[in-house]
Amino acid sequence: MTQIIPAKASPRRVLMLGFDDAQILDIAGPLQILSSALTPEGEPAYAIELVAAKAGPVMTTSGLTLFAGRAFGDLTHNDLKAVDTFLVSGGQGTRELEHDAAVLGFIRRASPLALRTVSICTGALLLAAAGVLDGKRAATHWAFAPKLTRDYPDVAVDGDAIFIRDGNVWTSAGVTAGMDLALALVEDDLGRDMALALARQHVMYLMRPGGQSQFSAQLAAQGVDDERIAQVCSYIITNPCADLTVPHLAGVARMSERNFARRFAESAAMTPALFVERARLDEARRRLADAHVPLERVALDAGFGQAERMRRAFIRHLGVTPNRYRERFQTARRPVARTYLLEDTTHGA
Repeated sequence: MTQIIPAKASPRRVLMLGFDDAQILDIAGPLQILSSALTPEGEPAYAIELVAAKAGPVMTTSGLTLFAGRAFGDLTHNDLKAVDTFLVSGGQGTRELEHDAAVLGFIRRASPLALRTVSICTGALLLAAAGVLDGKRAATHWAFAPKLTRDYPDVAVDGDAIFIRDGNVWTSAGVTAGMDLALALVEDDLGRDMALALARQHVMYLMRPGGQSQFSAQLAAQGVDDERIAQVCSYIITNPCADLTVPHLAGVARMSERNFARRFAESAAMTPALFVERARLDEARRRLADAHVPLERVALDAGFGQAERMRRAFIRHLGVTPNRYRERFQTARRPVARTYLLEDTTHGA
């Protein structure tokens, strides 16, 4: 009897769109994760190509230069149909490329042909400008979420998410969040074991606890130029258990309630109520690090008053319950007895 040997699966094709003034980690971070992934047979799982407007050097904002093997204008219809994952990087260069007809035209041509489309950080602005994100939920760097919302009203922007999948379109927050998204792509393609092995190899969480809101209250406070509103932000952060209603906070700011609510939203890019909730989330997250403190006590000390109210806020903003968040934190702190690397560490010995 003739033995039938299964054909070896070809690596999935990955096409990354780069450009001058791209953020280098938006390109190198996800590609490093994907390039490290292996099939069950131990073969590279992905074949990666960087393209740009012209073949040759691509200057990143770090000062380092990458190399695009081909100009995207040279890719044929069949080339694009063979693409499994089409990625669009972010960086300062997106500001100019939002209005670049050639780049947007290529995105409109490539995205429908690839099995999935992915943006990293402000690459979401290019997808939005090309119409790819119309009617979809999307993530981007928290600092550019207001711009994405303002300039592209047909996009449902989530300024807190680390990454979002909506159908076959994936978008991520800034810089290292692109690596989180890449791990999710690997898990979707090759399973949890491979994604976990890559997370260990690169010293990452398989799923990072929390969203961008883990940074937003503090960063929003630092970015407020209005002195009175900045003082209120500081008051909220340092007094999460205080009466943080608009009437009380308006008194702290020495403003009328109406004027205070308007100026706060303009300066902090969120309502006072949202800022208060995120500040209390930050406080609760810090207190959850102590595994011995009951949830009811954490909720009280963080200003939520009741554990159920805290639980709803965690699910709304972070997508996990306080208990689950605490479990992840404790798992992240626990030392790993044995590390499994994908490379053969004895190679060359």
